[in-house]
Parts: sequence; structure tokens; C-alpha cells
Amino acid sequence: MAALRALLPVVRRPLRPRPGCATLRPFASEANFKYILTEKKGKGRNVGLIRLNRPKALNALCDGLMAELNQALAAFEADPVVGAIVVTGGEKAFAAGADIKEMQNRTFQDCYSGGFLSHWDQLTRVKKPVIAAVNGYALGGGCELAMMCDIIYAGEKAQFAQPEILLGTIPGAGGTQRLTRAVGKSLAMEMVLTGDRISAQDAKQAGLVSKIFPVDTLVEEAIQCAEKIASNSKLVTAMAKESVNAAFEMTLTEGCKLEKKLFYSTFATEDQKEGMAAFVEKRKANFKGQ
Repeated sequence: MAALRALLPVVRRPLRPRPGCATLRPFASEANFKYILTEKKGKGRNVGLIRLNRPKALNALCDGLMAELNQALAAFEADPVVGAIVVTGGEKAFAAGADIKEMQNRTFQDCYSGGFLSHWDQLTRVKKPVIAAVNGYALGGGCELAMMCDIIYAGEKAQFAQPEILLGTIPGAGGTQRLTRAVGKSLAMEMVLTGDRISAQDAKQAGLVSKIFPVDTLVEEAIQCAEKIASNSKLVTAMAKESVNAAFEMTLTEGCKLEKKLFYSTFATEDQKEGMAAFVEKRKANFKGQ
């Protein structure tokens, strides 16, 4: 179908392309992937960009794609130059959901014994900030994947939904939990029980999305945000991310205690000394992640 033929932009200077595999640029692991494209962006090449690349399947999240995504995330996490990561898809779809063909014949025993979808959680364990740049459909698993990221930027034509109920099942990768925390019980319940989609504008109003941009500038805007984040202390940035995420897991009292401990911890870092010295001396700080 014509709607499924929209191809993602091909990056330049491929790294030893193989027949049937996606064209790649070198990055931390210099691995070749079939379902994703990876490259380092920004003036200092300090932003890791991961582009989901199954356009004919609207970036349906098959096991192979998720395994490659996890591999790319691990490589960027280990790269000392990279300070933030952007995950995106194509203009038609960020990801239209999990691969239904892969899961339709699974049994309860298969799912329970094999820990089905448990490997999806790796994104939530990445210490570096991750920005989802969502164009087009973010449905089911695609919406869940976006919500695992730290910040969501949306193209003006993006659509979000948890339509699993229409398939006789429910979200299985955090949809009922993260969506409720992001938009509140009423809207989350409506979306989960009806499978209805919401627009980028409604998603922003509800608090699911941070900012909305034109389709053709979305990824570049996300990269610019990631560059700004990457220019700060990588060590202290990880502490800040941990503290914000704790707000969803702890009571206010417990969360404030953790925040205070992490705040105190920054005073044991060289970057805190450098940052405050730079402020007093009216110069730009030179953070080293130490």
C-alpha cells in the first residue's frame, strides 16, 4: 500500500552496508543493524540519534528491532562523549505498536515463563537523558516506548493511543501505569478502555508531550535540546534525572530526602566546583563529568 511505502531519510557515508540491512554511520559500537539507523549528532557529536527503521511495517516493534534498540542504547550509554540520546521514527510513524504477527499465537505459559516484553524495560534503566521525537503514529507499544523516554517532543501531526483493548488485550509495557501518571486517571482510563487516539495538541495539553514542532523540524529541535543537556555535567545530569524519576516512585517526604542526598552528593564532584567557580568568575563552565 502507498501509505506503507514512506521511507525514512537515508544517512550519508554508510559503514560497510550489507544487502538487506539498514545503511549506517559509525557510532560508539560500529555495529550494523537491520531495523534501526544510528549516528552521532551535534557540533561535538555528543548526541546519540536512534531512528527506528521498519517503514513498511510502520516501525512495528518486533523482537529484532527491540534487541537492536537495546544494543544501541547500551553503546551510547557507554560512550563517554555522548551526553543525551534522541529516539525517533519516520514522518508517518514513530512506532505503530508491537508486532502483532509475532505475538498472536503466544500462550499464557509462553508469556509468563519467558518474561514476554521484559527486555523492553532497558530504556528505563539508561542513565543518560533520552528524548522521544514523535512524528505520526505512536500507538500501543509505540506510545509506551515514547513514555519510557524522559522528554517527549511531538510533530504537529502526531497521534497517541493505547488501542490494545481493540485486540482483546491490555497494554503490557507500562501503558496503564505511565499514561495514568502523565495525563491523570480520567483521560488514561478513556484512552485505555476505548482505544481512541489523541492528537499532539491534546497530548501537550494533558501533559504527555513537552513541546510541539512542525513535522520537518521536529528531530532537529530534539537534537538541539539534547545538545543543551549534553553540555552540562553528565554526572550531575544523571543525578537530576534520578531525582525527578523518583517522584513517581516515592512519597513526597521520601522523594525530598533522596533529592537532598543527591544534592549533597554534587558537592563531592569536580563539576560542582567548576560550575560555581565559572559563575562567580563570569565565564563558561568546562564540565568533565567528574
